[in-house]
Parts: sequence; C-alpha cells; structure tokens
Amino acid sequence: MAICSCQCPATMAFCFLETLWWEFTASYDTTCIGLASRPYAFLEFDNIIQKVKWHFNYVSSSQMESSLEKIQEELKLQPPVVLTLEDTDVANGVMNGHIPMHLEPAPNFRMEPVTALGILSLILNIMCAALNLIRGVHLAEHSLQVAHEEIGNVLAFLVPFVACIFQCYLYLFYSPARTMKVVLMLLFICLGNMYLHGLRNLWQILFHIGVAFLSSYQILTRQLQEKQSDYGV
Repeated sequence: MAICSCQCPATMAFCFLETLWWEFTASYDTTCIGLASRPYAFLEFDNIIQKVKWHFNYVSSSQMESSLEKIQEELKLQPPVVLTLEDTDVANGVMNGHIPMHLEPAPNFRMEPVTALGILSLILNIMCAALNLIRGVHLAEHSLQVAHEEIGNVLAFLVPFVACIFQCYLYLFYSPARTMKVVLMLLFICLGNMYLHGLRNLWQILFHIGVAFLSSYQILTRQLQEKQSDYGV
C-alpha cells in the first residue's frame, strides 16, 4: 500500500509498489521470510524504501519510461478500482466479520439519586397496590360464587393495582414518554377509586388518590443525571 498525492498518476504509484516488491524479493529469500515471527524483523528494509521513494520523487519520468509503459499496459487490461473512504470503512467491517452500521453515542439513562420523599412514595404506593390486590382478589372469589355484576368492582381494584406497580417502575427506571404514562396511570387510579365510592369511604379514596399524586410528582421531578465528560479518555 502506498499513500501519494492526488496529482500523482496511478501508473507511477503502481510502478513504485512493483519496484519495492522486486527490491524486497531480492533482499530476502523465502526461508528468511518464513522464519520471521514479528513485523519489525525487516526494519532494515526501510532504508531501501527511502531510496526508492527519493528516486521516484526526484528522478524525471523519462528515465523510468520503460517501467511506466509496462505498468500502463497492465492497468489498461486490469483497471484499478477506485474506492472512497466510506467504501474502505464498509469493506473493513465486512472483512472483520462485522455488520456495517451507523454508530451513535449511547444515551445515558442514569437517573438522579432516590430521595427520602421518593422512598416514602414507593412504600405508600406498594401498600396501596397490596390493598387493591387483596380487595380485588377477595371480591373476585366472592363474585364468581354470588353475582357476575360485581366484575366492574373487581376491575376497579385490579386496574389501580397495576397502575400503582407501574408508577413504582416509572420512578425507579427511565422510560420514554414518561409524562404521558404518568398522567395515564394517575387517571386510572383516580377513576378506579371514584368507581369504588360505595365500597370505600371518602378518607380511603382521598388517601389512595393522594398517594397517586405524590408518586406522580416524584416521578416527574426525578430527572436523568447529566453524564460527566470523559476528558481523560
């Protein structure tokens, strides 16, 4: 491989590489090449590379006319392939067994530390979820034996139970479109408790709705933690 100016003809570049190839084969036999275990075993060949490079930079093209004509005829039969930088990136990825893809900085989803009020909201939310689950399962067992009209009350207990659990998840872990999900969970809890007005007194309903509002506030105020700059990398 050779790196040269864009003004350098392709014939000159291929002629330079062929000259180096002949010089290398003349300097080292196959036995010496086969016994070499590390690349820097041929460091002394750099002197020859510098001489050949000086020869191509400062000697007129007329003195290398015969070699250039030979290379030019070969290039007419087998034209060189022109690659862009993007082509070399893709080819390198395929040769190494990698699928070419567009790399983007990985988003940082680390949340801010949990506060004491946030822990309290989690405990209260888990307690409300447990109450809804116990009442819902008990009512479901009773409704299957007595009446099917109480299915709505069972759902009114179980839907807020799922909403409370999901509120705990939203507080602990990052999720896209958090605001919409928080509003939706809060709406489910409020509608479910309003539907249970006959089975719960006013203070119980206010307690469940108050815990839901507290959890929603804690979810929305807990933001993503800013990523520290990796200046030493």
